[in-house]
Amino acid sequence: MTAAVTPEATARDRLRIIQNARSVALVGVSANPIRSSNFVATYLVRTPLRTYPVNPAYEEVLGLRCYPTLRDLPEVPDIVDIFRRPEAIPGVVEEAIAVGAKVVWFQLGLRHDAAARMAREAGLEVVQDRCLKIEHARFSGKLHLGGFDTGVISSKRRRPL
Repeated sequence: MTAAVTPEATARDRLRIIQNARSVALVGVSANPIRSSNFVATYLVRTPLRTYPVNPAYEEVLGLRCYPTLRDLPEVPDIVDIFRRPEAIPGVVEEAIAVGAKVVWFQLGLRHDAAARMAREAGLEVVQDRCLKIEHARFSGKLHLGGFDTGVISSKRRRPL
């Protein structure tokens, strides 16, 4: 697909999305601590974002109730962060549209231009092939070597989101 058909979210767009978001649903999150989705969830639960794990395989992830679908969440999430295989993305996007989400975010390594186009046509914003944790940490000044907060005390001022 060409950029004109599926325009990419700019850094400014991603910053605005993160600044305006109050809640995020992590679709396909794993309770396995070596999975990237669990690493992202571990970071996000320490931010002001209300974080909702979504995976029918689990009752709980990181001490949070895990919901089987987006329809089961107690609120409409601002961001639907997708950790599913590419063939499952269109179904997640359809569900995000149905519940009234504002943004679908395809995690690092995930692209699906047809699903992105469907989301945009329904009025949702789309971020593809980006990690929400990395972007949040980058914009807040917390991104360190390896993509994690080292906890090192520094004179460098952190930027509020």
